[in-house]
Amino acid sequence: MNEKAKAAAFIIGFALLISFAVFAYNYLSRQTAPSIEIAGGRDEILQQGQESTDSASDPEAEKISAPDFTVWDADGNSFKLSDLAGKPVVLNFWASWCPPCKSEMPEFNEVYREIGNDVAFMMVDLVDGQRETKEAGAKHVEDQGFSFPVYYDASQEAAYSYGIASIPTTFFIDKDGYIVTGAQGAISAETLRKGIELIK
Repeated sequence: MNEKAKAAAFIIGFALLISFAVFAYNYLSRQTAPSIEIAGGRDEILQQGQESTDSASDPEAEKISAPDFTVWDADGNSFKLSDLAGKPVVLNFWASWCPPCKSEMPEFNEVYREIGNDVAFMMVDLVDGQRETKEAGAKHVEDQGFSFPVYYDASQEAAYSYGIASIPTTFFIDKDGYIVTGAQGAISAETLRKGIELIK
């Protein structure tokens, strides 16, 4: 891919992320169940939303389906988000060169060890073959002793599907495959647990 194509892809991805963030904010502000705003950093506490009688009458209105994608595990086996159908999912995009990603990963691992049987974790390493390689990501996970499931987005299908323009980014997906909310930037274990409460 030449430089112009890369720049165009980046601009399109960024525009999609902004559009999703605006749409998600408007959507979340109208939810009946407690919902959380997209967090901007590890010190922000996710806020619960207020009940709305409008959305209570139509709980299916404006739900955002989580796009499916294919990634690979450490052994080279393909894995799809849809393979986790029927289970709530924490979907996190990261890379080993990213300091904020590395700062939140121990807390993700802590929460995964506590409730990983009830909620599926997909820690997706954004492998581009240059700045991030599968080997670099795997080495970081091994060196830190993380036990959560790690997948490699070697084709960038997952990143494009979700319009990822910055990392870390986390999405909380309910058991029916709908995105309930998300967080951009490093989040704390407390914030992670609050997001998980909304999808359990």
